[in-house]
Amino acid sequence: MAKNLVYDIHDRPRFSKLIVFAIQQLLAIMAATIAVPTIVGNGMSISAALFGAGVGTVIYQLFTRFRSPVFLGSSFAFIGSMSAAFAGAASMKLGYLGLALGALFAGAVYVVIAVVVKLVGVAWIGKLMPTVVIGPTVALIGLSLSGAAVKDVFSYGPTDANGAYIMSANLWVSFICAIVTFAVVVLCSTYGKKMTKLIPFIIGILAGYSVALIFTVIGYAAGIPSLKIVDFTPFTALVSDGVGLKTFFEVPEFTFLNAVDGISDFKLSYLATIAVAYIPVAFVVFAEHIADHKNLSTIIDRDLLEDPGLHRTLLGDGIGSFAGAIFGGCPNTTYGESVGCVAITRNASVATISATAVLAILISFISPFVAFLDSIPGCVMGGVCITLYGFIAVSGLKMIQKVDLENNANLFTTSVILISGIGGMAMSVGKVTITNIACALILGILTNIFLNRSGKSRENNN
Repeated sequence: MAKNLVYDIHDRPRFSKLIVFAIQQLLAIMAATIAVPTIVGNGMSISAALFGAGVGTVIYQLFTRFRSPVFLGSSFAFIGSMSAAFAGAASMKLGYLGLALGALFAGAVYVVIAVVVKLVGVAWIGKLMPTVVIGPTVALIGLSLSGAAVKDVFSYGPTDANGAYIMSANLWVSFICAIVTFAVVVLCSTYGKKMTKLIPFIIGILAGYSVALIFTVIGYAAGIPSLKIVDFTPFTALVSDGVGLKTFFEVPEFTFLNAVDGISDFKLSYLATIAVAYIPVAFVVFAEHIADHKNLSTIIDRDLLEDPGLHRTLLGDGIGSFAGAIFGGCPNTTYGESVGCVAITRNASVATISATAVLAILISFISPFVAFLDSIPGCVMGGVCITLYGFIAVSGLKMIQKVDLENNANLFTTSVILISGIGGMAMSVGKVTITNIACALILGILTNIFLNRSGKSRENNN
């Protein structure tokens, strides 16, 4: 077993524990997974996205032979591409067809790269993206998400002219709920015993949700709107005429059902629009795929690029992403939240990830559970995300410890990645958005190649 792991990748917790661990993983990835269809809009279903994420993860696990403990969820990198699919469509139904075609293009990019990797090996990855490049990029992934975590913490507050949050009554309530969640997670993780140490996120979310409920009940009783943190709309939407549930089981509105109806509006010019919107982004996400798997490799003390192999992780990610989009509309990607959950709980059991995928598929049909997930206040998830995103950032910083930063080549490579990424260097070229992480990674690769062009290795980073 890898050092510091409670459960290694092949370990299988008892069924009762497995379900609890799966719920925890689901809670860790849930907010981001359902956020993507919410942001894109156009009637996209969050339950379908959850179903697609589960299907994509199952396919990924099959391709990687159940050796890589990571969950695939809705990719934020493709939000611009998905919006372009609807913007360029003559009808809403054609837009859904565009989502499926776009995911097919993105998956094809992964398949092509996987074939190349299979033929020539992964040695070139180490030369192109050594530790001096990957380390700060992983740190950047966590740091770039910090703004989202803080925004969730202060879910209900306005800002002043300088961007500082104005501490109004509702902002204080939001902050308290987030801090309670954060404190319970870190205390359980640090001082918890046995099961408590393995499920800090479940305990933390329940604690934060409970505090939010108390504030909300007081808010309704006293007529104080600023205390109403929990939104009961997802639950009331399930009730028919105030009598009972409209339905307990509900089939999600899958993308392919709408896509079929859009075939009649299809034109080749639209296909070109989709290709331009998706293919370049797939190459960008490929780099993030490498960074996520390098980071996870250091956590579980196994090189996932060698075993199960980069070609398998790429095939699993690409084909799983396409399958997920067929059902949920959203191309999938390996989730940093999932990696962070593995790192904090030291549970790298692939059985847990697989159970999470199956659970995501099952609960997407259960209306009350989807409503509960949707009702968790943003401030509560913000308290959780501080720990998750922080662990991702620290994992990258730990990688940099292996790099000789006394050497200027390494120093400038690390610097350009962190500064350009944290500074928000993102660019839009036509309908293609190159994220700050992608821009920083490209600059880091070019800087490293330029400063080491003599071919002499100046660092211990391979």
